[in-house]
Amino acid sequence: MGPERKLYQKLKSKTPKIIWNRLENISLSGTPDLLGYNNSGHFFTVELKVTKSNKVRFSPHQIAFHHDHPQNSFILVEALGPRSSKHVQYRLYPGSGIKALDSFGLSLEACCLGLEACDLFFQKL
Repeated sequence: MGPERKLYQKLKSKTPKIIWNRLENISLSGTPDLLGYNNSGHFFTVELKVTKSNKVRFSPHQIAFHHDHPQNSFILVEALGPRSSKHVQYRLYPGSGIKALDSFGLSLEACCLGLEACDLFFQKL
C-alpha cells in the first residue's frame, strides 16, 4: 500500500462523519485524490501528500487545478521522518495557497494541525 493510500486510511478512520470518495482519475490530470461530503451538505476536495522533508511536491496539473478551483479545495500533508516538521505530523492547507505551499513547503502556516482538527474543520464547512 502506497503512502498516500495509507494517509487516506488514517484520515478516513479519524473523520467518521465525513463521506469520502477516492477519485482515481487518469483521464483528468491534477484532479485531487478525495471528494468529501459533510453532514451540512457541502462537497469539498482534498489532495493527499506525504513528504519526508519540508518540501511538498506538486505537478503543474495539480497546481492548475487548485488555482482554478480555490474554494472548498484542500491539501492534507503528512510529514514523515526527521527532516520534516518535528512537532505536527498532519497539516491541512487551503487549495488556494498551493503556489505558496509549493514554494515555501511546511514553513507555511496551516489552517489545521492534526487529523482531529481536520475532522472538526471539515464538519464545519
